Amino acid sequence: MKPDSPCDRRLDHEDERLHFPCDELGSFIYIQPKKWTTDDILEINHGKDDIMVSKFLRSSVSDVNRLWTSPIAYVLDESLEINAKAVILNAFEQFRLKSCIDFKLRDSEEDYIIVKKLGGCFSYVGKVSGEQVLSIGRFCDEISTVEHEFLHALGFDHEHNRFDRDNFVTIDFDNILTGLDYNFDKVNGEDYTDMGVPYDYWSVMHYGKFAFSNGNGTTINSKDPNFEDVIGQRRDMSPSDTLELNRRYKCNSSLAFKMYCGFSKRNMCQMKHCSNSDVEWELVTRAEGGPYSDHTNLPTGLGHRGGRDDGYFMHASTVSGRMGDSALLETQRMTTTRKCNVKCLQFYYYHSGHESDDLNIWIREFQSKRDSEGSRRLMGQITGLQTFHWRLHYVTLTATKDFQVEFEIVKGAGISSGGFSIDDINLSETECPHGVMQLNDVVKTFNTTTAQFIFGPKQYTQVGYAYRIVVAGYDEFVGMGIQLVSGKYDDQLEWPCPYRQVVLQIVDQTPDLQLHMSKELTFTTDPNVNTSAAIVWYDDPRKTGDIITTEKNETFYAGPVNGFFMLSFENLISRDFIKGGNAMFAYRFQDITPLVNGSKLPCNPWTPMKITYPPRGVDYGSCSSRILPTKQPTTDDRYLDLLAHFTLVKLVRTAAE
Repeated sequence: MKPDSPCDRRLDHEDERLHFPCDELGSFIYIQPKKWTTDDILEINHGKDDIMVSKFLRSSVSDVNRLWTSPIAYVLDESLEINAKAVILNAFEQFRLKSCIDFKLRDSEEDYIIVKKLGGCFSYVGKVSGEQVLSIGRFCDEISTVEHEFLHALGFDHEHNRFDRDNFVTIDFDNILTGLDYNFDKVNGEDYTDMGVPYDYWSVMHYGKFAFSNGNGTTINSKDPNFEDVIGQRRDMSPSDTLELNRRYKCNSSLAFKMYCGFSKRNMCQMKHCSNSDVEWELVTRAEGGPYSDHTNLPTGLGHRGGRDDGYFMHASTVSGRMGDSALLETQRMTTTRKCNVKCLQFYYYHSGHESDDLNIWIREFQSKRDSEGSRRLMGQITGLQTFHWRLHYVTLTATKDFQVEFEIVKGAGISSGGFSIDDINLSETECPHGVMQLNDVVKTFNTTTAQFIFGPKQYTQVGYAYRIVVAGYDEFVGMGIQLVSGKYDDQLEWPCPYRQVVLQIVDQTPDLQLHMSKELTFTTDPNVNTSAAIVWYDDPRKTGDIITTEKNETFYAGPVNGFFMLSFENLISRDFIKGGNAMFAYRFQDITPLVNGSKLPCNPWTPMKITYPPRGVDYGSCSSRILPTKQPTTDDRYLDLLAHFTLVKLVRTAAE
């Protein structure tokens, strides 16, 4: 589906950093847009189911002997494609983020999962003894497909085979391919347990409406017509999938998730704030100069509000006060639990103050349980022009001991009409995306029959490859891509660019990270490709590209763009991909060379960021003399009642302190 002319319309985007003129587009490699559903598993498997039959009954998944003991030993077979290996490791991170299930490379365990590239995507249901094969074959290397197959291995059957499915879907047996009716057999209600989780149309274990169709029509019809195009979604585990998994394995917390705070119902989530001046963090529902609503309750793409209650957020006004006045907002003290010391902080911010105001993000690390002061390091800074929209921000943190995160607002030299606001804070022991592009008024931007391309700024990988991220809209689809461009290190680099995985993600903006169902697709560069036979997008852009000049008068070579059309506009406006009219597009461009001959990636080192304004304030210590590590809310509690009940504590520190 190639546009007749990618330059039919020039975009005038609010944020000039995300827009470049059409004449600098360069080449574009078009990939056929496709609605991804679980029917793709059937296509890859040539019409066969993805459940392998063992000597055990499929319905006996409630048998505790069929459950694994975490961590689950695994082997990544040498037959796997390198992109598939990386996708599998990414899927493991999702399990760690959303559950207590962990995975480890096999040492000498008798029971283990060996992942191979066989003729399709398939798995046994539950644990079988000894070596257990799970196949991630060609075209199966997509994160939701990997999650689907590993959920089978963890004891899940298909959602549409539940014993109570007739209350929610109708199976049209006349439209099923001859001899394949058994794929729609219901499990035995006496042996199978749903763990008390209601039927879920959004389940990643649900097949789509054309599963095993003989061409005469749909085979699975949802009794609620609002979900006829939802079943078979290919995004991520649903919240109900996660809840059932956690109940099945008696998870009380997740391995990698540390905290979420949306400040709903005035809940401060054990965060504390203090000040040495008139500048102070406050819990508000609207702020002078903006914003006039929190982020949590912004309307989604369908116009639905995110919550039923008045939304609160934290705001620090810089309208009054003197240059250098500051205020501190700190999280509770937390414990590092994973071997890799990298963590990811994500939150939404709104900047309505002066461009010289800055928001500093610190981490305070404590050397022992008795250490109440700790030592702090600056991990990120936000400053510059006002935003006029809530913006998503990621900060990579590092800590090996107990720590807390601190948000410091510092008043600048100019006259302010507002301040800084933050909302929907998530913290996890995972790696952050390498960046995010935000498109405001995204439906208006892409609601056209002509092609639209919006380019991000030129940036560099850790070793020096220069690239730009592209967000594209055409006809009924929205997609993402990457473009290598010439840079200052090109003569020192290896070409074609070897073994780099590109991860493109349209972000689900559901406030709680553990409930996200983002759309994510990947591809990996192959240095062994024959570059003489065709233009390779990841070869030297000085060889494959054209010279372009940006609106900022930057001149460089821009190579071909490679990417996917990932979601239809119909799907884009579902769930929380759009909030307040805005969409987020996250990405990673990662070196996965260790997976060529190995099965794990090293902990990604943290790279210091550029700080515009060196901190001007003095470290007066934390707001509290000591915050003892507290019991995390159980995972089951988080999904039934997303916010725990905490006490609002406000501390005011005088300058004398």
